[in-house]
Amino acid sequence: MSLPNGRRVAIVAGCRTPFCKAGTVLKEARAVDLARYAARELLERTNLSPGAVNEVIFGQVVASPLVPNIAREVSLLPQFPKEIPAFSVNRACASSNQAVTAAHDQIAMGHADVILAGGAESLSDIPILASRRLADILVTASKARTLGARIGAFAKIRLRDLAPVAPAIAEPSTGESMGQSAEKMAKENHITREAQDRWALRSHQLAAQGTADCRLTAEIAPWLPTNPAAEVVEKDNGVRTDSSLEQLAKLRPVFDRRYGSVTAGNASPLTDGASAVLLMSEDAARAHGYEPLAYIRSYAVAAVDPGWQLLQAPIWAVPTALERAGLQWNELGLIEIHEAFASQVLSNLQGFAAKGWEINEEIINVMGGSIAIGHPFGATGGRLVTTLANEMRRRDVQFGLISVCAQGGMASAIVLERR
Repeated sequence: MSLPNGRRVAIVAGCRTPFCKAGTVLKEARAVDLARYAARELLERTNLSPGAVNEVIFGQVVASPLVPNIAREVSLLPQFPKEIPAFSVNRACASSNQAVTAAHDQIAMGHADVILAGGAESLSDIPILASRRLADILVTASKARTLGARIGAFAKIRLRDLAPVAPAIAEPSTGESMGQSAEKMAKENHITREAQDRWALRSHQLAAQGTADCRLTAEIAPWLPTNPAAEVVEKDNGVRTDSSLEQLAKLRPVFDRRYGSVTAGNASPLTDGASAVLLMSEDAARAHGYEPLAYIRSYAVAAVDPGWQLLQAPIWAVPTALERAGLQWNELGLIEIHEAFASQVLSNLQGFAAKGWEINEEIINVMGGSIAIGHPFGATGGRLVTTLANEMRRRDVQFGLISVCAQGGMASAIVLERR
């Protein structure tokens, strides 16, 4: 996608931290630590002068009240001049897609030449809130002018007020969790348990291959733990090399224990991680001596009623992105579909097939997907952009597609081109 001024936007490079299951090897890191780590590594790998960056845009879903604008903290890395502006975005699971497309728009309009975009999430470090009544009492106590008034305020606290409130992974509009919505999609679209388990196994097998041949690990900045005794984390820790259909079949459904088919094995795990992508105008890339991996040809977003099929909006976002790109589905050489749940991926593919599009699994998620690799909400889009662009170069593919479903019944689709 380029404006009449002809400014094409290039994906120059990308990298990420390992994606690791929440509560494991990255549990001591905050999201901002992960974000700054990925950004710093990208600067090192590209040998880019930090002063060349015009803006920083990062996505995050579960933001910390202590770091409400994670992008600004990235732009305040010691390597950067302090005058680089930054802002953060939240489009749920498509947050770093939004960061990338927002960067595209700024560059395409001529407002910037070089932007660092990405996203981060630490689901090991989610904010725990106080109950509303306890919060009101604490505010009242803080405003008290006398010790007696302060004690009086604290005397109103009851045991139930001390119960912590954690963010829920559920739709505010419906009260349904994403897992419950995935169950509904499986039932309404007749997606069998076996089909879901087969897709999950495929994800692990392909991710294991991509790790073994270093295509995936080449995108990862090994994590150096603060504890000298701890091991360096060099790869994603959710990829199962020993997974089998028999093992997956033994897992019990999580969200509908009697009639369900969605299990921990055919869903993406809660994950910690960060990603960063370097975007430039075509002219700026040439001036700085970079050969772009790919260019952004088009993008689109869409939304559906969350009470319907929450994760089915890609069947509207993708056709719009293709129409804006002037392309047909059969012209795509590689496709990356975010795997929130196997039932969601198979439902999306079912929706694409209903449009008469031929589904060729050989070009879809060729190095596995989020079920195996993991899904740090704010970082997955950056991973997908980097992985797709790199694989398009390796295979000399002209057109590639990214499709991401997101909480709230939303979706993002991005079309990349090589030449």
